[in-house]
Amino acid sequence: MSEDSAPGPEESPPAPRAGSREVWKKGGRLLSVLLAVNVLLLACTLVSGGAFNKVAVYDTDVFALLTTMMLLASLWILFYLFRTVRCPDAVPYRDAHAGPIWLRGGLVLFGICTLVMDVFKTGYYSSFFECQSAIKILHPLTQAVFVIVQTYFLWVSAKDCIHVHLDLTRCGLMFTLTTNLAIWMAAVVDESVHQTHSYDSSHSNTSHLRLAPDPERAGSPVGGDCSCNTAICQIFQQGYFYLYPFNIEYSLFASTMLYVMWKNVGRLLASSTHGHGHTPSQISLFRETFFAGPILGLMLFVVGLAVFIIYEVQVSGEGSRPEQALVIYYSFNIICLGLMTLVSLSGSVIYRFDRRAMDHHKNPTRTLDVALLMGAALGQYAISYYSIVAVVVGTPRDLLGGLNLAHALLMIAQHTFQNVFIIESLHRGPPGAESHDTTPKESCHGLTFANADALHTLPACPPTPRLVGTNPGGPQEAVAIILAPRSHWRRRCLKDMSLFLLLCNVILWIMPAFGARPHFSNTVEVDFYGYSLWAAIVNICLPFGIFYRMHAVSSLLEVYVLS
Repeated sequence: MSEDSAPGPEESPPAPRAGSREVWKKGGRLLSVLLAVNVLLLACTLVSGGAFNKVAVYDTDVFALLTTMMLLASLWILFYLFRTVRCPDAVPYRDAHAGPIWLRGGLVLFGICTLVMDVFKTGYYSSFFECQSAIKILHPLTQAVFVIVQTYFLWVSAKDCIHVHLDLTRCGLMFTLTTNLAIWMAAVVDESVHQTHSYDSSHSNTSHLRLAPDPERAGSPVGGDCSCNTAICQIFQQGYFYLYPFNIEYSLFASTMLYVMWKNVGRLLASSTHGHGHTPSQISLFRETFFAGPILGLMLFVVGLAVFIIYEVQVSGEGSRPEQALVIYYSFNIICLGLMTLVSLSGSVIYRFDRRAMDHHKNPTRTLDVALLMGAALGQYAISYYSIVAVVVGTPRDLLGGLNLAHALLMIAQHTFQNVFIIESLHRGPPGAESHDTTPKESCHGLTFANADALHTLPACPPTPRLVGTNPGGPQEAVAIILAPRSHWRRRCLKDMSLFLLLCNVILWIMPAFGARPHFSNTVEVDFYGYSLWAAIVNICLPFGIFYRMHAVSSLLEVYVLS
């Protein structure tokens, strides 16, 4: 396990106690996991049951459960901040790999958007306070407090390796993680029901309504005297639906950071950490690129925004034909996915010539990143394979069917090769960590000589090397040739590729996260599988595909910094 690190020589007497503590650590983890599983199943039951009109579970029950969970999680976080970490030797180690600045920055950004969503939600339910349950107003207010407390907690404590209150901390972290997953499930179900209601309203067809939307969830009038007729109420209603993607990503970002903290409870670290860190210099962060990747990525980003706007206008407009919008949408995605596939392949080829050493040290953060990339990609894989079967076996063979087939195939290829590129990049050592199996006949950059004049006798060395002057502190100080030449072209190419893939993943996240549903506008799959089955497939798998894009953005930013 990643926590297994041998103590120093001075800690040899308590070694037997460390062994018994290691045995109980697994028991403490099991206890916290069992708690999380039971709470998550309860939340999943209520959230999924509240999505159906025919099930006697109301959204007020879901709000009550989520409010209670957020209050309990906030109380534990306050206990951790004001009691646990203030114990003597509570945090003897801090994991340098956990909670990088871009992950915490993204958490803060999504947290701010979630707070805005809570303001809109509070304003929406307050517009008809007389006929609403008080829990519907209390829920967004509680969520705002929970987001503020949790964001501060993760910002200051994401790197902690806590060594006191071990079992309580494990259970508290797992309960908070489960709370975020429950909020994520509720937001995903709300968004799916809203999209389903929009589709049925535009098609004026109720025969497909299996996930029949609750009128309150869909924003319809809630009873005879409870309607959203004012302009400010409708602004609040539309506003919080458009902010749902940020709330979803906030919950998932927080869950990943909480999981790493849970893995680090009781972890023993050596005095010097292995592998690369997450604090690059500012020079390496903003320079050493060819600018081709960022420019091309920005061009695709702007074009993608235009395509998304055209798609939304033409699909949702009255009397419009969605075929033209689908052709534009699929054409852009095919070009974007094709370029991303070629860039990912090129990056993997460049790594074949990279001499940087592989980082094989155990790292819970990197292990989680790889698992999330592979697991989240399964959602898009499933949708793509269902689409391939529907297009190949189905009877219509037109331009739209061909574009749909090419889009599904490229989606599979792009996810596969991008995962290979990212995972291989995360396992590379930092720049300069080259393998030490070089032969004496190779370039002498990086060698150290006691006599500077001996350098000129080597035929492989240039006649005017860059030397660092000798240290006058003593005759035994060596002359080190450490001024390496300019950054290698391979490194610059990798930075450009990372930025290009990052920008492309952002636009491919924006499109489905903010309402683009070609899966329903294109009726090939709907006619082949039936609306009920196809809606279930898309509503279950698409949230994982959306999460994959944002998690890939985080991983690609790390790849860019470490290249």
